[in-house]
Amino acid sequence: MAEADPGLGWAERRKRIARETQRRSVAHAAAGTTDMAGAPFANLASVYTDPVRLAAEKARLFGGDMPLLAGLSVDMPNPGDRLLFEETGIPIVILRGRDGVARAFLNMCTHRGAKLAADCTPAARLVCPFHAWSFDLEGKLVALPGARGFEGHDKAGLGLIPVPCHEWQGLIFVQPSAGADPVDIEAFLGDFAPELAQLELGRAEPVKSGEMRAASNWKFALDTYGEGYHFATLHASTIGQTHFNDMCVHDRFGRNHRISFPDKGNLALVGTPESEWPEVDYGGVHYLFPNTVLFIGSIEPGKGFTQIFRIFPGATPGEMVTKFAVYAPKGVQSDQHRAECEFAFDATAQVVSSEDYVIAARGWANMAVAPADFRVIYGANEPAIAAVQQAIAEGCGMPLS
Repeated sequence: MAEADPGLGWAERRKRIARETQRRSVAHAAAGTTDMAGAPFANLASVYTDPVRLAAEKARLFGGDMPLLAGLSVDMPNPGDRLLFEETGIPIVILRGRDGVARAFLNMCTHRGAKLAADCTPAARLVCPFHAWSFDLEGKLVALPGARGFEGHDKAGLGLIPVPCHEWQGLIFVQPSAGADPVDIEAFLGDFAPELAQLELGRAEPVKSGEMRAASNWKFALDTYGEGYHFATLHASTIGQTHFNDMCVHDRFGRNHRISFPDKGNLALVGTPESEWPEVDYGGVHYLFPNTVLFIGSIEPGKGFTQIFRIFPGATPGEMVTKFAVYAPKGVQSDQHRAECEFAFDATAQVVSSEDYVIAARGWANMAVAPADFRVIYGANEPAIAAVQQAIAEGCGMPLS
């Protein structure tokens, strides 16, 4: 179960982990070291370019039993609110029922298959724009114009087609298959469950959202979130100014992980008694298998933001889209705080789209024409990437050699 440690609340747990991470960061700053994997790992470039592998990923990870993060509870807090989840190619609408329960259905009328919801405008019913068949928030068919034409057909069996939906600790997961057996989310998350639960995402407030695209494989784009080895070169004028290059604190939780990239302020704490260190906010990059990155950051002490990146494959190995959103972790505190969260969204989107994703697109284009035996190398100083790529490969049934 996702419970806090005995005697500790989530805030105290976050505080303890923040101090542990700070302690490890200062040690790395003092020694010029970083958390390392046991050895480098070489991976065939075809892992990023092979359409057969992409098909397996889309079938096993994005179109079947795998729970995927569709949004946060705060994205649809009230009865009648809805979310669209279409990035896997399977049209799904998530509805908040009158009883407060979030339910997911195929976004298609059971009459002739027309799309029901085209946007997230709240409503008490879903009304088909084709023939006005109407469904309530629990998916039941409640209005059938021209009912005489359907006499003898079981109306009770014409409700919306459900797909498994799980609302847990402020997160909403969907298994994008009408035939999927519902999974136990905490069992799925394993020992990563408390790491997510302590973020208290149910208290967040949406601020801004959008999407980013690149002519790259989705896994290549995902790799850019997993290491700080590129900070000094690719982000020389931004994060490369404030954070150490090639330095990370890495914690693995099964197929998931948390990474912190130490800022250069840690160097000033070297040799200083820990009792004199400033208290720091909890933060870090959290990877939720298979495609989600959650970044917990601070504008200033006590005032933070939460960024969520959901990365999806496109129709070909060289296409992807990232759904990106920023939240105020405990709600927007002021107009200034909202503006700061919006700035964090804009600044991050600019850096990711104009730097990380440009590199990803150009690198993928090279790999697409590279010799068949060409391998990319993940250094031991990039421990998260190899672990993620191995987990994805195993998850789609095509383990890496």
